[in-house]
Amino acid sequence: MANGNDIIRTADICDDHGDAVLICEIPFNDYAARNHFHGRVVTFATYEDNKGIRDVLAEGGRGKVLVVDGRGSRRRALCGGNIAAEAHGHGWQGLVFNGCIRDGHEFAELGFGVKAIGTTPRRPRHDGIAETGVALYFGGIVINDGDYLYTDADGVIVAAGPLHE
Repeated sequence: MANGNDIIRTADICDDHGDAVLICEIPFNDYAARNHFHGRVVTFATYEDNKGIRDVLAEGGRGKVLVVDGRGSRRRALCGGNIAAEAHGHGWQGLVFNGCIRDGHEFAELGFGVKAIGTTPRRPRHDGIAETGVALYFGGIVINDGDYLYTDADGVIVAAGPLHE
């Protein structure tokens, strides 16, 4: 089986698996060295608050992708360069934010993938409102904890399990 660094094209997965694949309708931007990655989804739901994200990342991310639903807010960043570097160090395949990041220049050399809807300079709140392991609803699809995510320059797709060999 391929690892999260192998290039697996989303178009090929869609062609081979049709309706078993959900296509996220959000046009994400790429911020780290790779625009392609895949792995088992870990979900994090929040709003302008990233308290707890470091704890989730510290659990280790080998073969995993953290998907953060920040409800599309552009007012506060949910991740900066330090947190992204920690995620990379803990072996995560990538991070996907339905929200913003900051310190985008610090992401460029990281050898994994980070997708977000944009950047903003304002730091997140730390109120502790986040939930992990919950279903996320954005981009016209539902993303469940434990689903499998594939992404490349064409977009983000999700399936109930891995669809590659």
